[in-house]
Amino acid sequence: MVEFTTVLAGLGDALNLTNLLFVIAGVAIGQFIGALPGTGPVMAMAVAIPFTFVLDPLPAIAFLVGVNKGGLFGGAIPAILINTPGTPDAAATALDGHPLAKKGKPVKAMKMALYSSVTGDTFSDIVLITLSVPLAIIALQMGPVEIFALMIFAFSIIAGLIGDSVVKALIAAVLGLFFAMVGLDPEHGTPRLYFGYFELFDGLPLTAVAIGMLAVAEIFRRLANIGKSILPTIEIPDTQDADDKRVSRAEYWSCRYVMLRGAVIGTVLGAIPGIGSTAAAFMSYASTKQTSNDPESFGKGNIQGVAATESANSAVMGANLITLLAIGIPGSITAALLISAFKIHGIQPGPLLFEQQGRLIYGLFGAMLMANLMNLLIGQASLRLWARIISAPESLVFSAALVLCITGVYASTGGMFGVAVMLAFAILGYVMTSFGYSVVIFIIAFFLGNKLELSLSQTLVILDGNPMAIINFPVALALLLLSLLSIVWLGYLAPRRANKRALIADDQSDTSSK
Repeated sequence: MVEFTTVLAGLGDALNLTNLLFVIAGVAIGQFIGALPGTGPVMAMAVAIPFTFVLDPLPAIAFLVGVNKGGLFGGAIPAILINTPGTPDAAATALDGHPLAKKGKPVKAMKMALYSSVTGDTFSDIVLITLSVPLAIIALQMGPVEIFALMIFAFSIIAGLIGDSVVKALIAAVLGLFFAMVGLDPEHGTPRLYFGYFELFDGLPLTAVAIGMLAVAEIFRRLANIGKSILPTIEIPDTQDADDKRVSRAEYWSCRYVMLRGAVIGTVLGAIPGIGSTAAAFMSYASTKQTSNDPESFGKGNIQGVAATESANSAVMGANLITLLAIGIPGSITAALLISAFKIHGIQPGPLLFEQQGRLIYGLFGAMLMANLMNLLIGQASLRLWARIISAPESLVFSAALVLCITGVYASTGGMFGVAVMLAFAILGYVMTSFGYSVVIFIIAFFLGNKLELSLSQTLVILDGNPMAIINFPVALALLLLSLLSIVWLGYLAPRRANKRALIADDQSDTSSK
């Protein structure tokens, strides 16, 4: 048990002026890099780690945490403004954020993303501070069977709620799983589907695939539609109402349950190693749409869609540190980078960390809460700047975005091979979108493919090839039953009810017109 004096000393260290300046610098850099399509907080942290060698442990780790927190919100900026997500998990934010921007409300959409991001992040940080050890133990109780069932459940929900056709959504998911098979077999380590390209031994690079399908495909589409006249990327009316430039207290309060649900989903999934913020964002969006009184408004500029995704993907940040600090197991790429930063400064994450480095850990907790406040203040100050930038001619904005995508992918993958992969998947994304297949579901399936395959292999071993043995795993059985129910409901019953309501509405409109 950590003494109270140690807790106070750690929090006092966090409020040191030097530490505060490094937190501010980290958040500002993270927001800026996150806002550049093709980059993100992972790349920023990887580049920044060598520069923390000369720093004391607390400022160094607080700086990296600030970069990560700022980058999570920064990725939502291009997703909202030009429908080109800066990070894969920001793709969910684009579903409703960009339609809001097209309606002339980009500042409102970005403010809602900022407020919900800070809300979800703060929630998970509080959970981390108060319940890190018990939650880590619970997370580790979920074995391969439960994780496999959880992924199946996530796919069933997402496939039913994103896109107009469950069949097309499932085809997109299968296609994503197929491309995830490129590279080394996660169970046996044997290469497959690499066709002589040794660059594919580690699989197709996620950054190149995600940026190609989500950002570059959209950039190609928008550049192809540019006419002779020079138009701004987003039309913001000169006589815009003040309510369209802000998020009122009533609007924020109306999203309280949405943000709470998103924060809980992000915290729970973030505490499970390997799930990630992308899955959390889409699961939160799907559950919000499913429980909404007006599900048809999602995808058309519903502010609750922005709140759901940003609160969830930001909540993953704090929850990822639960297993990292308490057990020494990183739950994500950013957590793995933080482990390297810990080890650089001679700190070994694990069960003895709170006893041996209690002051440092509570100093880190204080820095995390301070980074949330800085994220809010810096984000609030920079929103109008981004809105001004996006008012530039669309030919200039999208051409610059394409250059940034190429540069970012080149830097993150280490060569032109990654750029070639990005362009190939941009074409695939363009074709899939043209025929009504969801690239978002493709990306989720691709992202979770290796984890799903490994969990399936481990599940088959645990069950000894007997599917009926699943009854010995009640949590997994419940998740699989829920998956079946969601497919039936979302794929058959819900569309029938929606069509019936549409027919009734048409009949009423015809009657009133007569």
